[in-house]
Amino acid sequence: MNPLDLDVLQLARDWVAAGSRVHLVTVVQTWGSAPRQAGAMLAVRDDGRVVGSVSGGCIEDDLIARARASALEDSPARLTYGVTRDEAARFGLPCGGTLRLISERLHDTVWLDRVLASIRDHRLIQRTVDLLDGHTSISAAGPADGPDFDGRIFRSVYGPRWRLLIIGANQTARVLANIAATLEFHVTVCDPREEFFGDWDASQATLLTSMPDDAVLEIGTDERTAIVAVTHDPKLDDMALLEALKSRAFYVGALGSRANQEKRRERLRLFDLDDSQIDRLHGPVGLRIASKTPAEIAVAIAAELIWVRNTLGDGQASRSVPQMNALKD
Repeated sequence: MNPLDLDVLQLARDWVAAGSRVHLVTVVQTWGSAPRQAGAMLAVRDDGRVVGSVSGGCIEDDLIARARASALEDSPARLTYGVTRDEAARFGLPCGGTLRLISERLHDTVWLDRVLASIRDHRLIQRTVDLLDGHTSISAAGPADGPDFDGRIFRSVYGPRWRLLIIGANQTARVLANIAATLEFHVTVCDPREEFFGDWDASQATLLTSMPDDAVLEIGTDERTAIVAVTHDPKLDDMALLEALKSRAFYVGALGSRANQEKRRERLRLFDLDDSQIDRLHGPVGLRIASKTPAEIAVAIAAELIWVRNTLGDGQASRSVPQMNALKD
């Protein structure tokens, strides 16, 4: 869950606590070229104020009108937009796009408080709603769980689905941590050097001061974990990469020029890594966008992370990322 969706739940909770009539609207199914994916949320208050998004804007206008007219039901209800050509044109949906939404009145803050607490603890949590009898329940969720709707039972999953370990607490890491947090990553930054972590202040990341190779093992690296080394210190970066390239991480990258990356690969071959493991390394890291500043480099890295994450399982994501950066030292 990215911070934008977290804002939806937090503000909805505050509105309910203040006595407002509030509905939470969630995308549960899409067909065709839908503007938002399942799980996207919007909260709408009875005076028409909204936070979040379920479309490009036209569906939001209709939901606002319904909220102001008290036309949204108190019990969980299905809403479908874009079934006909006329409706698709009316609501600004792409050609053939259809959205099915669940609208539910938030009567109190009990479940919201619990969900928000879990998100703050970086834990995935699942909420189940039975549209037939209105029964709801909350339980722990796993990374593979996602929003689901079978026509009667609606399941939402809240919390961070992906993880990013950044080696190095420098300027690039600060920007990357904040960008990655908006992309549904739980971010951890590792740097054992006190001169770097002493002034670390990125609120979107958890700080570890252990050695980088220990950090890779400590976080329990899995298929939904990315690891990026940005210290420019081979003693630290290579330590992390030795463990990262043997792990199940879906992405392993390292900052440095092409010449330095070749030297790094030669060093890695001196250890117990084979060519297939070394070939997993994305280095130079990031998409090629002529990035120079720490902020631009962070954007390039984030863009490559998105590309690899979104193409997992289609056979492209290992090394064939388009136009990787050639960063100078």
